[in-house]
Amino acid sequence: MKRAILAGMVAALPLVGCADMTTTQQRALSGTMIGAGGGAIIGAIAGNAGLGAGIGAAAGLAGGLIYNKVRQDQAASYSEGYQAGATRQPYRPPQ
Repeated sequence: MKRAILAGMVAALPLVGCADMTTTQQRALSGTMIGAGGGAIIGAIAGNAGLGAGIGAAAGLAGGLIYNKVRQDQAASYSEGYQAGATRQPYRPPQ
């Protein structure tokens, strides 16, 4: 019984630490972790899991930050279009 409680607490601890992160930080961290995991698996198959994890983490970080930029641009465009519609003015996309 004590082991089950301890295992639950250990599993929940990383989730609590990410509660006050911004969306940019969350996306960067999740991209890094997913990239590191995938890189470690591919690296283990190729013979060097550590190098694969490092390369995967860097690629995942870049992917997470690119994804964040796309989502921020999408939200900004939506907000601009919504405001133009609310004021009944034609929407002029940024150039």
